[in-house]
Amino acid sequence: MSRSPRADSSDEEQNAVKRRKLEVIAVDNEFAKEEDWYPISVSSIENHQEFKSSTYHSPIPQEVLSNPDEPVVLGVDEAGRGPVLGPMVYGIAYALEKYSDRLQKQYGFADSKTLKEDKRDQLFGIIENKDHELNKNVGWATTSMTARDISSGMLRSVLGVGNYNLNEQAHDTTIQLIKEVVAKGVNIKKVFVDTVGPPTTYQAKLQKIFPDIQITVAKKADSIYPIVSTASVVAKVTRDANLRWYNTNLSLLQGHKLGSGYPSDPNTSKWLNSNVDKVFGWCYGFIRFSWQTSKDSLVKNGGVEVIYEEECVKEDNGYGDVSELFGGKKQERSCIDKSYYASDDVSL
Repeated sequence: MSRSPRADSSDEEQNAVKRRKLEVIAVDNEFAKEEDWYPISVSSIENHQEFKSSTYHSPIPQEVLSNPDEPVVLGVDEAGRGPVLGPMVYGIAYALEKYSDRLQKQYGFADSKTLKEDKRDQLFGIIENKDHELNKNVGWATTSMTARDISSGMLRSVLGVGNYNLNEQAHDTTIQLIKEVVAKGVNIKKVFVDTVGPPTTYQAKLQKIFPDIQITVAKKADSIYPIVSTASVVAKVTRDANLRWYNTNLSLLQGHKLGSGYPSDPNTSKWLNSNVDKVFGWCYGFIRFSWQTSKDSLVKNGGVEVIYEEECVKEDNGYGDVSELFGGKKQERSCIDKSYYASDDVSL
């Protein structure tokens, strides 16, 4: 009795599923994370205690170099937008378009929030393995935007260029990462970006900057496009490793349970409210002082009120006339009459 084509097709699909499962198991066995392992996006930072934002680019993968005319797809995602502790990390990943589907089917890349920590670290670890196929096919980069730099931008003086909000910082970081890969001569033809806000305006902005590249900005892009899933893993592992480095090596943080860094995390909340210095707050480069969570914690825990020069400007953004302190038209502002220090008699 002959088998129907439908039955043969079903067997092939089942066999394909079994092969993929075996391949994923093989991947799990290829990387054994050492206790003190840090991805190169963290270990390459020259001086962690300066809390400067940093960017790392992997070498261009061998397959991309060997096929310079083949179209390349690039994905963008971030990790750590909402936390009060630590950096926000933007990650990109890129590969030949014809290879990108294998990232999910063969290796199991997905939205990093749906993967366990060990799985994320394993995937990043084999990307770094120079002898592995993934290393030969996938390029990546990260920019770690430190809490210091995020808050410095958001609290920028009204006397200068003004507030540099988080969306602007995120957009500029994404644009810079893409520009840097294009400048290396990589034949980027499509870019996929995960967004947390309305995608239409952002997509139009990117399309104007990169007119020769097809831009797609979409919600949940890290669940839809495998190349964005890969960027999501790169960003998430880098952020988590960055937190771990400070927790292990910075004396102020050693031995403390910091949690995930999100305000809703009980460990994060407990640490934040139990370690307030009344004058300095916390370790300046690790905490986002611009977050309302930080401001509320300082008030709640007896932080000393500080009035900065920028807050003492008049409505017209100008300084008051120092002579007003010595009497004159606005005597009500004066504490000391000017005659105590000076005289109008110029013949003296």
